[in-house]
Amino acid sequence: MPTLSLPERITRPSARLVRASAVAVLVTQMMIAVTGAVVRVTGSGLGCPTWPQCFPGSMVPVSHADIAPLHQAVEFGNRLLTWVVAATALLCLLLAWRVRPARPRLRLLAGLVLIGVPVQAVIGGMTVLLDLRWWSVSLHFMASAVLIWISGLLVKAAGEGDEKPYPVISGRMRGVLVALTAVAAAMVFAGTLVTAAGPHAGDPSTPRLPVSIPLLTQLHGLLVMAYLCLLAVFGFWLRGTSPTRGLLRAYATACLVVLAQGVVGSVQYVTGVPEALVVAHVLGATVVIATVSLLWAESRHRGPAPNRRQPRSAHLASEPVGS
Repeated sequence: MPTLSLPERITRPSARLVRASAVAVLVTQMMIAVTGAVVRVTGSGLGCPTWPQCFPGSMVPVSHADIAPLHQAVEFGNRLLTWVVAATALLCLLLAWRVRPARPRLRLLAGLVLIGVPVQAVIGGMTVLLDLRWWSVSLHFMASAVLIWISGLLVKAAGEGDEKPYPVISGRMRGVLVALTAVAAAMVFAGTLVTAAGPHAGDPSTPRLPVSIPLLTQLHGLLVMAYLCLLAVFGFWLRGTSPTRGLLRAYATACLVVLAQGVVGSVQYVTGVPEALVVAHVLGATVVIATVSLLWAESRHRGPAPNRRQPRSAHLASEPVGS
């Protein structure tokens, strides 16, 4: 086994550190979406009424007779968190770049997240400049959903190799997983439409989506039911295979999370959409997106992560795939 010099030991990150940075990227991406919900339910969306400055001529909040200090603090805090998200993504990319042997896929995913941070910030700025129009808020959350999805793939990539992927599930199960992912995306988007028609606009003067809330809620509920049915079918077929531990863990988590999310959503609806439950529901939505991303990633295997103690050509024992 080759011995690394002291500079190499210092500058080359361990596999554990790289994976920890990827997990931090995923967590911060989820956090920025949840704090966005806090901005919305507290009516603080225009606490900083312009962008990129908070007020004309000032990057930070200033005393203003028409804007409560709390609203300023909540919105400005959300903007500050963007810098934490960006710093975490940058650190992950730098660590991924230092991994040897080079990990092109790891670098690509980390780079996509880092590029997505300023794009998401611009979308957020457009939302403010458009006075929180419902469609811009929906776009803002869906952009977060994409970044959470990529971050989930990044977490998986940090713990595996770059070999040609081979499936650990059958072809028909892969088809169900594709359908499951598409329904999950539609389910999340429908949730943003329910929000767009609901009472929490981010500012009292913001126009709402002129569509019946019960109608949108029924649409969202039907998509949740479709998601649960597909998840059940996937689990039924999973019993006939020899799944990896990671795939089983991702599937079990996906089931528990969506059931908990359904309970929160139902209670939220019948209790008049209280602010705390709205934030909890958004948190649940981010976890659903992350678990579906990990379920997708765990359906294929790319070999072990290369490191200094194990040759890159080493393989984990493959596991049989059910028909």
